[in-house]
Amino acid sequence: MARIPLITSVDGLDPTQTATFEWLLESRGEMLRPFEVLLHQPDLARAAGELGSTVRFSTSIPDTDRELVILATGLAHKCAYVWDSHLPLAEAAGVRPEAIAALTGDGELTPDEAELVALVTGLRQSSTAEDALFSSLQERYGTAGVIELTMTVGYYTMLGYTMSACGAC
Repeated sequence: MARIPLITSVDGLDPTQTATFEWLLESRGEMLRPFEVLLHQPDLARAAGELGSTVRFSTSIPDTDRELVILATGLAHKCAYVWDSHLPLAEAAGVRPEAIAALTGDGELTPDEAELVALVTGLRQSSTAEDALFSSLQERYGTAGVIELTMTVGYYTMLGYTMSACGAC
């Protein structure tokens, strides 16, 4: 149960919240739960919305890899919302069913998939990636790609922490 009221309509919002609400609705087609929380601070909601759009739609990371990283991050932070909302996106992007099952202990990852999950695990456990993993990811995705992957983990970690703290995960 949410610890704070979720903002699901413009009723009672101040002008800044209303403008941000309308921008988020227009940019996403619907009001998503993370923003129902973040709209309590509309400047952060807008910044998070812009970052989220960049992470999802303006990086060089293949959709399959990005969605696998998002699912692994949601699971790592016990954020059911991230898992539930991205599972159909991961399936549509072509993430292998075995890879999805592996995240919950019932499948097997390819070596490339295992590296992506290891990045999430390393960042969650120690806020870093081992040298060999970083080098391998850098070779595969380039320097910008490693930044994009890391920012994807960071973005969904931020959403997970915020929603969890507010009882909205």
